[in-house]
Amino acid sequence: MSTSGRGLHGRVLESLGPAITAGDYPPGSVLRTDELAQRFDVSRSVMREAVRVLESMHLVESRRRVGVTVRPKAEWNVYDPQVIRWRLAGTDRPHQLRSLTVLRSAIEPVAAGLAAKHATAEQCAELTECALGMVANSKGHRLEGYLFHDIAFHRVILNASGNEMFARLGDVVAEVLTGRTRHEVMFDDPDPAAVTLHVRLAEAIRAGDAGHAEELTREIAEGALQELDILAP
Repeated sequence: MSTSGRGLHGRVLESLGPAITAGDYPPGSVLRTDELAQRFDVSRSVMREAVRVLESMHLVESRRRVGVTVRPKAEWNVYDPQVIRWRLAGTDRPHQLRSLTVLRSAIEPVAAGLAAKHATAEQCAELTECALGMVANSKGHRLEGYLFHDIAFHRVILNASGNEMFARLGDVVAEVLTGRTRHEVMFDDPDPAAVTLHVRLAEAIRAGDAGHAEELTREIAEGALQELDILAP
């Protein structure tokens, strides 16, 4: 597909995807490809490509002589980073953030404990570097810089756990951390206590202290849940 084609179907997705996840098209709604192509002023082939992407996310199913039907929310691929991003951009944001943060609180402490047992010297050095980057960007309204190192920090832990299922959640964690920042869940600067916890966590993993690593990660997760009270007291 040409660059312009990718741009066109991407434009359609960025309009239609959020509309579906926001409930503008309730489950069972039938969308006609021809009508959609006309509405978005794109060719049928571009529209079909956009529908294929939505099908891969289990947001819709396409049948001949029926059209494109919106699937029930229970069938959506809620782990798809794009679906997460769209849901975070909509009115369901508080619930979505809480759901994702509860998932993190269940998974990441275990991953951190495993990382303390399995992390390589290189991964420990990466964690320390990320933690120091978070410290360096924790003041002066440098949230984008902080976010970069925060995402990298948690990716390293998930990868260092040695569990490929945990490692694949890296994109999910990246989306929830990005959503917290972009949708202003955090304050102007990160909580100093949370920054310190990340530094201590890097040290615990480097020291091979699995129990302490799990405990510190639970504290981080609890703090993240408390932040969400800003959106949904």
